[in-house]
Amino acid sequence: MSRRGSRSTTDPTHVAGAAGSSRRGSTPDKSFDEDCTTLASRLRTRFPELRTSLATLVDGISNPGEVAEYLDSLPATRTEALGYIADVLELGERRAPAVPQAVLVTARLAARSGVALDVVLRRYSTANAFIGDVLLEEAEQAEVSSSALRGVLQRQATTFERLLEAVSDEYVRETTSRPITTGAWRHEYIQGLLAGRLPSGEVELGYDLDGHHLGLIASGEGGREAIRALAKRLDRRLLTGRHKAEPIWDCWLGGRTRLEAEPALQALDEIAPDQVLIAVGEPGEGLAGWRLSHRQAKAALSIAERREQRVVRYADIAVLVSILRDDLGNTSLRKLYLEPLENARDGGRVVRETLRAYFATERNITSTAAALGVDRSTVKNRIRSIEELFGRPLCDFATDLETALRLAD
Repeated sequence: MSRRGSRSTTDPTHVAGAAGSSRRGSTPDKSFDEDCTTLASRLRTRFPELRTSLATLVDGISNPGEVAEYLDSLPATRTEALGYIADVLELGERRAPAVPQAVLVTARLAARSGVALDVVLRRYSTANAFIGDVLLEEAEQAEVSSSALRGVLQRQATTFERLLEAVSDEYVRETTSRPITTGAWRHEYIQGLLAGRLPSGEVELGYDLDGHHLGLIASGEGGREAIRALAKRLDRRLLTGRHKAEPIWDCWLGGRTRLEAEPALQALDEIAPDQVLIAVGEPGEGLAGWRLSHRQAKAALSIAERREQRVVRYADIAVLVSILRDDLGNTSLRKLYLEPLENARDGGRVVRETLRAYFATERNITSTAAALGVDRSTVKNRIRSIEELFGRPLCDFATDLETALRLAD
């Protein structure tokens, strides 16, 4: 899981849970949400033990000069963070509570005490790895399926990312001087809302946070102008905030009615300049939806930058983003699917080319043959060779294999 950076407004982990209807030793209709509730409950029963173990692990990452006030805040922070992890695991991203105030208070105390930010973040990373091991252990004992476990680990990754973002932002905010201009106050206010806090003071945004939202991020000179043109065309309120020293704009289109992503994408095809990258989140409602849509756009921007693709929608890359941020899923997909392909004749070049065409044509043999300029029997023979390579029918693992190829791309 990495810092900064979780289709539609549905929590993507529900998709992973739906795929796991066949489970080891569990009833066929057992839902992913039930698995999450079970694991959250098992986690809570181990809180006393986990707090002790975390204290030992975290205290081992020392930092000279730590003051008593900061050290005294750590036990409460561990308790609140564990509760937050269990809550997000059980409730999912859409209903996730705000990051606990105890976590934010400790981040401010760390900054005031001169504790280096990298030390703070290493402590969280160590704790996250430990909790991941605990979840794997509990999932095995509860006989959670591998597909549901992937969803659980994705939720853990989302939780960890939110904690890191909130802690980092709170730390940096405490170490920098307070803003003095209206624009700076406005920027700080928006960043505070994104971090899950309710900032003190009132700032006039000219935008209704209780309404419907579509989050976007525009990167490159001319990006803000493109989003302004988009807001005018779609007759929506616009809220923007620029990243410091970078031509990157956080943007939201708002209104009293839901705005789907498709009309925005269609308009952007005409409006967006070639030199601008635009990432589009999914529709959201209220303050929580405002935050989530922005986080989705941020994730989509990372893919747009990798691909140098002009417009990217989060729903189209949601699973890929989750896997890229999940070291276990990333490494496992490579070993399970990419490495065997490399052992095929010519290093797997032909079979990978065939598979990409096959998936691009929605697994249609005739269309795949036409795309490759070969006959249908050739495509069938290649698919048969792939099935022999993996020892099972392609339909049994096609989705994971397609994801692995996208990961490689």
